[in-house]
Amino acid sequence: MKHYTVGMAGHIDHGKTTLTKALTNIDTDRLKEEKERSISIELGYAPLKLTDEMEVSLIDVPGHERFVRQMIAGVAGIDLVMLVIAADEGIMPQTREHLDILRLLGIEKGLVVVTKKDRIDEEMLEIVELDIREAIEGTFLEDEELIFVDSLSGDGIEELKVAIADGLRDRPSKDAGGAFRLPIDQVFTVHGQGTVVRGTVYEGLVKEGDMLELHPQRIPVRVRQLQVHHQARTTGRAGQRVAINLGGVSKDEVQRGHVLVASGHYDTTDTIDVALTTVSELSYIVKQRGAIKLHIGTAEVYGKVVFFDRNELSEGDEQIVCQLRLDDSIVTRRGDRFILRRPTPMETIGGGVVIDAHGGKYRFGEETVHALEQKMKSSPEEQFQQLLLDRKMLTLKEASKELHLTEQELQAEVTNHPELLQLPSGEITSEAVLRSLRTSFQTEFERYHSEFPLRPGMKKAEMIQSYATTYPKRLLTWFMDEGTSKGWFVVEGPYVAGTEHTPHPPGQWAKRVENVLASLKEEGLKVTALKRHLDNQQIPESLHEEISLYFHHQEHLIQLDEKLSIHHEPFREAVRSLFNETNDVFLLQDAKELTGLSRKYLVPFVEKLDKLGLTIRQDQERKWKVDKVENWLSH
Repeated sequence: MKHYTVGMAGHIDHGKTTLTKALTNIDTDRLKEEKERSISIELGYAPLKLTDEMEVSLIDVPGHERFVRQMIAGVAGIDLVMLVIAADEGIMPQTREHLDILRLLGIEKGLVVVTKKDRIDEEMLEIVELDIREAIEGTFLEDEELIFVDSLSGDGIEELKVAIADGLRDRPSKDAGGAFRLPIDQVFTVHGQGTVVRGTVYEGLVKEGDMLELHPQRIPVRVRQLQVHHQARTTGRAGQRVAINLGGVSKDEVQRGHVLVASGHYDTTDTIDVALTTVSELSYIVKQRGAIKLHIGTAEVYGKVVFFDRNELSEGDEQIVCQLRLDDSIVTRRGDRFILRRPTPMETIGGGVVIDAHGGKYRFGEETVHALEQKMKSSPEEQFQQLLLDRKMLTLKEASKELHLTEQELQAEVTNHPELLQLPSGEITSEAVLRSLRTSFQTEFERYHSEFPLRPGMKKAEMIQSYATTYPKRLLTWFMDEGTSKGWFVVEGPYVAGTEHTPHPPGQWAKRVENVLASLKEEGLKVTALKRHLDNQQIPESLHEEISLYFHHQEHLIQLDEKLSIHHEPFREAVRSLFNETNDVFLLQDAKELTGLSRKYLVPFVEKLDKLGLTIRQDQERKWKVDKVENWLSH
């Protein structure tokens, strides 16, 4: 079963409602909201039976204002539109405006239906046809056959049904694979059931029992019941008109223009970048930051228009990129169509397509215009890569919220393009992001190692924290592991460093640092404070701590206490001698006799053996950990 939506347009009183009844046997003017007894479909919507393979919703919108607001609501689901023209009146001003609006909404498929054919003779019919042909020249209806009908007698109705079926047959049914979105066009209550909303499903699938969100308030709601054209259903899908009984929200909290969405898949916005196509003639100048009324989905929102290459718009019939800054938040995505009108005096300015649902702050000038035009022309892969450059890492759900693409489409992009990478966590990044991050790391290493040559590297935690304002921490943690395994940098314990870095004293102090080590080695076990050696070499005090850390991290020195450190060679020889000259255990007195150390040096010395895990103190004795000692001495 394929699901389609067929819309109607045309001048008031040209017979759209009567035509709807002739096609569906439903009088949409007869069904009043107050008389409804259960969940059903709103006035102006009726099921149209064509074939067993098609489920068609027919939208009858009788008035101009309702056309502008409600027709847009179903534009993503409209597969074909009928332009209805009364034979006895022909083309009227509203007919031309509706044609303009259909063009601006990007409608591509339609039929021209001439009603009330019984009211004029054959000669007048020819004149009407010429008039219509002239009006639709250059539009998407230019090559369509004109279908003449008499809705009351039924003359031409069957031919019209055949034409509708033929027009829909080759059109793909709407993809229900995306995240659910339903712009609400009617809200009411049903006794004993509570709040009911109606609308045309823009995209995705909804099921009985689903948890959804009501935007822009972000109220969590539950789907209690579903109906499609009076029929109870367990599922509603893209392209269908549905009525949904909601739990968790009162009627007073919902209004036309609100949107039901799948939880966690959509964000609201009040700033959108758009490509605006203007009508052929503008009666009034549109000034920079001038007031506008935006019709998008079922929402009608006031705001202002911001141009980047002009200070006013006076000529029509052109496409420009600009930004709409709105007074209230809406739900929209890249690719959504809209109509833009002047609030007063009332006039259609134009319409177009959303380039970016979350516009930023840009400078006035051609650079911004060029950037927005490039964004508008970009392919799905390019859009995805640009989004990743901006956000660094995203889940498929997050990317789906930003782009007018389903998670399945995005997964296909990742699978088919090696430049896009899926991490083990399932999140997506790109090679461009990793190249940028790797370059940043290398630059940071060069800076850090130049400033602190004595240090083994930056602490991993500090490096992650320094980049966390630009890159997600999860990406940085993964990148640390990935970079280590691929040899981009070296991680040693808590430190990370460039692959070519070896800790070393600054060139002008290298010889003096060597002298300090030589002096300490010469002192053996009875050392003086490290500070004294550094002072003797006239090394600046600002370097003392750095050099001390360097000595101990490189294991040139073994620290006994806060002040005393022994050169590693005499310390190792003393341990070797003590180990060889004693049994499995020894006393403090044994160590004193064998090393010749006074208590000042002896106690820190044996306590260091404990800390290194070479011995275990047992009351007055110390027991060697033989395997540990032999391994330590061999290295």
